[in-house]
Amino acid sequence: MLALFAGGPLVVLALRRPGILLAALWLGALLALFVTRHQLPHPHQPGREVKAILLRFGLLGSVLTFCAWWFWPTHFLDLPRHRPGFWLLILLLYPLLSVWPQEMLYRAFLFTRYAPVLRTAPARIAASAAAFGFAHVIFLNWIAIVLTVAGGALFAMDYERHRSLRLSCLEHSLYGCLIFTIGVGRFFYTGAAWHHG
Repeated sequence: MLALFAGGPLVVLALRRPGILLAALWLGALLALFVTRHQLPHPHQPGREVKAILLRFGLLGSVLTFCAWWFWPTHFLDLPRHRPGFWLLILLLYPLLSVWPQEMLYRAFLFTRYAPVLRTAPARIAASAAAFGFAHVIFLNWIAIVLTVAGGALFAMDYERHRSLRLSCLEHSLYGCLIFTIGVGRFFYTGAAWHHG
């Protein structure tokens, strides 16, 4: 677990090559799917969870939006205002290319593969949040890590309850697309981080 969730991001950070992040993410997720394909749980009444996810997103998303406007007003809504085509491309591709492999690794695989070690719900949630946050050390800023530890804890708490990869992907996509919309996405961009790092 340490080799994968700690070593993996450190290797990506050490290499700092274009495309290495997405390639490593997808390779890890596909291997995780292959290893756990017969062990993944059946979702617990996923239909009942969608409303709760959307309501919570309405509340927390509003708080995130206000914070982005308050702390970084010059960058607020940067992409939709100045690069609308690129912004729409991100909204389309981010859930498809980035969210599924992350949720496969940090929720479905971690919860399934390491259940014998992480025997309690708090242990699984904490491990998922810590691993998810540490993965974002590659962006070389504390804001990305803080946001993803918090997001990882939220996604993990929900996954612990409903055990639905689709719902985890939905929730992750909502917050991720919001972050890129409100101008916080620059903290999750390897090009800028690695150029200056």
